[in-house]
Amino acid sequence: MAALSPAYIETARSGRLREIIQEAYDILNDCTLCPRRCRVDRMAGQVGICKTAEQAIVSSWDPHFGEEAPLVGRRGSGTVFFTHCNLLCIFCQNYDISHLGHGRTVSPGDLAEMMLSLQATGCHNINFVTPSHVIPQILAAVEIAADKGLRVPLVYNTGSYDRVNTLRLLEGVIDIYMPDFKFWDRHVADETCRAPDYPTVARRAVKEMHRQVGDLIIDEAGIARRGLLVRHLVLPNGLAGTVAVMAFIARDISKNTYVNIMAQYRPCGQAREVKALAAPLSRDVYRAALQAVKKSGIRRLDKPRRVFMFG
Repeated sequence: MAALSPAYIETARSGRLREIIQEAYDILNDCTLCPRRCRVDRMAGQVGICKTAEQAIVSSWDPHFGEEAPLVGRRGSGTVFFTHCNLLCIFCQNYDISHLGHGRTVSPGDLAEMMLSLQATGCHNINFVTPSHVIPQILAAVEIAADKGLRVPLVYNTGSYDRVNTLRLLEGVIDIYMPDFKFWDRHVADETCRAPDYPTVARRAVKEMHRQVGDLIIDEAGIARRGLLVRHLVLPNGLAGTVAVMAFIARDISKNTYVNIMAQYRPCGQAREVKALAAPLSRDVYRAALQAVKKSGIRRLDKPRRVFMFG
């Protein structure tokens, strides 16, 4: 298989990336970047749900070896964890980052240097974790980094609460979309994230991501180069709606979708405020989730590399 060049290289070379950056920053003046549509002037220092103004905030950036096999390879995925979030799940395992705001403000130049440093260590990709609220800042950093020699694929690692119009700004920039489709039921989404529109938003977002990049392409070395990789965190008591989520992916996206059924749920943050989320995931619920995947016809499953403690 011929090597795939990261999409952003040509987009930057053509000058199109500069146009996209301006369009993205214009949105921040009356922010409707994500489905929350807070309509605050982030360029003037105002903040909405994501508590982020003009500059991005980063909590950490490191090679990560706990991601999916095609991202990790031998040298790790170059993760950049952005502080704050537009979804704010009450059970977030990174609660100190998403809710409490641990991190430091960075310029696009700082972010570009992080990306180049991760590439220099040998990371197979740059993995933007929780990026939905900082797309303009990411785009600006990519332009700088591409000019300085960035050449690895870009991963958009999201909770799927993304507007289609915003995702279209990323076409020709992002190589690998990795959405976590969290809930099928609007009432569960409302109770855990105050986002009853989440299921509808996520379905539209995942369709758009697949339209842009297609099914996941993995090279001869087992490394992901381009495409869609869907995550799904199994929740206690079937709250994630796994059966319906997998049926949707098989029917409306592709049975060739690469899927990671995640078992690492534990009651973090404010999870115990919801009785059904107060206990760890049981082995039986997780096994039922795997059966739902197989029944849907999806066969490309990530292989777990950790041992999880079930309730």
